[in-house]
Amino acid sequence: MKLIHSIVYPNQINQEVSLSPVFEAMAKKTLLEFCAPTMENIRTGLVLRIENLEFELEPSLINMVQAIQYSGMVNEDASAHLQDFMEIRNTIAIERVNQDIILLHLIPFSLVRRVKQWFYANKEDINTWAKCSKAFLAKFFPIGKTNALIGKITNFQ
Repeated sequence: MKLIHSIVYPNQINQEVSLSPVFEAMAKKTLLEFCAPTMENIRTGLVLRIENLEFELEPSLINMVQAIQYSGMVNEDASAHLQDFMEIRNTIAIERVNQDIILLHLIPFSLVRRVKQWFYANKEDINTWAKCSKAFLAKFFPIGKTNALIGKITNFQ
């Protein structure tokens, strides 16, 4: 069943416009359905194309990564977090799976709260490990922190 909407323009005859499937689906929803959260609004991991290749991250590996979670608090060091994460990554090798794919699937398990929200909000822009690590450090190890550390080093007595 296709919904047709009649539009009235001044100085014009009524024109019938076919609504897109999205609008058709919206027209069938109740007000309550618009108010309640849905799964479409929940951000999840990256969608990476892996040419008919399936792999599984071992639960023990996920547990190791979750043990070093990073929440972006002032007292936490983003570069130290990446160093710890890469130490764990160096113990993994999955046949025929690129390391970028493994890292990008594994990193969300090491992030919590606002940092995980940031990751999912930017997942389209961080589709390689190089982009992800660079964006992560730019966001959570800002230039101000770098300048403060340089100041401490130059004022060392």
